[in-house]
Amino acid sequence: MKTAESVSQKHPDKLCDQISDAILDACLEQDPMSRVAIETMGGHGIITITGELTTRAYINAREIAQRIAGNIGVQTNIVSQSPEISQGVDTGGAGDQGIMIGYACNQNEAMIPQELYLARKLCQYIYEKYPFDGKTQITLDEDKITTIVASFQNVKQIDLLSLVNDWLNGQGITYEIKIHANPAGDWSVGGFEADTGLTGRKLAIDNYGTEISIGGGAFSGKDATKVDRSGAYMARYIAVDLLKKYNAKIVKTRLAYAIGIAEPVMATATIIKENLDSEELDLKGLYDCTPNGIISLLDLRTPQFEKLAQWGHFGHDTIWK
Repeated sequence: MKTAESVSQKHPDKLCDQISDAILDACLEQDPMSRVAIETMGGHGIITITGELTTRAYINAREIAQRIAGNIGVQTNIVSQSPEISQGVDTGGAGDQGIMIGYACNQNEAMIPQELYLARKLCQYIYEKYPFDGKTQITLDEDKITTIVASFQNVKQIDLLSLVNDWLNGQGITYEIKIHANPAGDWSVGGFEADTGLTGRKLAIDNYGTEISIGGGAFSGKDATKVDRSGAYMARYIAVDLLKKYNAKIVKTRLAYAIGIAEPVMATATIIKENLDSEELDLKGLYDCTPNGIISLLDLRTPQFEKLAQWGHFGHDTIWK
């Protein structure tokens, strides 16, 4: 059995991800060489934006935050990137150490685990009708859905249950499923009014769900010299590429970096075939996994990240898919 969840773009954590990435996009639009590492925390009437920013761009972080989160108080504490970090990045090295995991499978068109794919699709379906704070969760037993959990702000339980059933009918699913719609009761207070949010707190949703290991680094608010982001995108790009080349069932890739060093200290892949035979592959020499190589291949100096912060970073129409 496998379970995954998804949250709407009005969830407090996702609001913070979007604010951090919108600031990144605004910087890249004016100065593609911007160095950005922005964290956002919000809740109960105030948003705090902090981090490091080295750029020629002029941005108004307060206006960006209020565009995404509404009329709310904003305080900022932003400084330039540490010169000790900068000296390693200036020579083309990685902006930090870390481990990045890539994954691709043939379970669906998005090439992400099926439980995450379905949880995201259901969440998006409900959000189209009720664009508020909300969550979905789907449990699979093998390939069959056994349980659905859906909690959405400003939706009556009976209407939410109807929406879930409509979605299931649209998927062609007719077997019996246990559905928990607003299981704690209907609710109208959500977003920053109900809870705090923080950039990078939905790592499993941003990656591949809880069944697949993740490196640990958040994506949002970071420019591509930070391998937490660029390395993770490259790991996914390689996984998708190898999935297609080998006509495989599953591909899992692993990259690791040292701060200030361009070449990864580890670059490997596990390829699982349809007959479940597996093959280990050393990726060194097969792909350019240096930060500059990744940035060039995946066009990561182009503003595009606020949208990715809404529904996870993989399984969309991007270069790395």
